[in-house]
Parts: sequence; structure tokens; C-alpha cells
Amino acid sequence: MPGTTVKKKPSKSRARLDVRLHSHSKALIEEAAALSGQSVSEYVVSTLLQQSSEILQQHRHIQLSNRDRNQFLALLDTHEKPNAALAQAARKFKRSFGKPS
Repeated sequence: MPGTTVKKKPSKSRARLDVRLHSHSKALIEEAAALSGQSVSEYVVSTLLQQSSEILQQHRHIQLSNRDRNQFLALLDTHEKPNAALAQAARKFKRSFGKPS
């Protein structure tokens, strides 16, 4: 109709994850979800997200001891040229991934 505006609901981007598991594994998950007061879907999603976040954090962060941190910072302050192996590694990296911007 002329002059009529139809408003659409904002769409939520949703994805689906299907898994196959043994019946005893499913029963264990269902029991844990019930004890947590969550649906199986809520329990599975929250557990997977928590575990995924922990794993990603472990791999994205480096923790150094005080000694290692001090040694690393001291090395940054030196004015030594890189050795041949480091220079070669830098060239290989640049060929593979391009020059940093």
C-alpha cells in the first residue's frame, strides 16, 4: 500500500551446533544441567563458552616470573644487532606474512 511502512523485527544472528555423543554422556549432561537449574542447551552453551574463554586466555597471555620479566626488559634495552638466525627468521616471517604496517 502506498505510504505504508512495514517495520521488521531486528534479526538476531544465530548459529547452530550439532553434536553426536553416547547416551551415557547425554544422561550425564542432562543431570548436571538439571542440578544447575539450567536447560540442557543453556548448560552446554555456558559450559562451552567458559571453557573456550579459559583456553583462549591461556594461549593469548604469557606469564613470566619476575626473573624472566627482568631479563626480557633488560634485553629490550640493549643496542645489540640481531644475530644471523634472528635476521633470517625475520626475513622468513616477512615473506610469509608481509611487512608489518
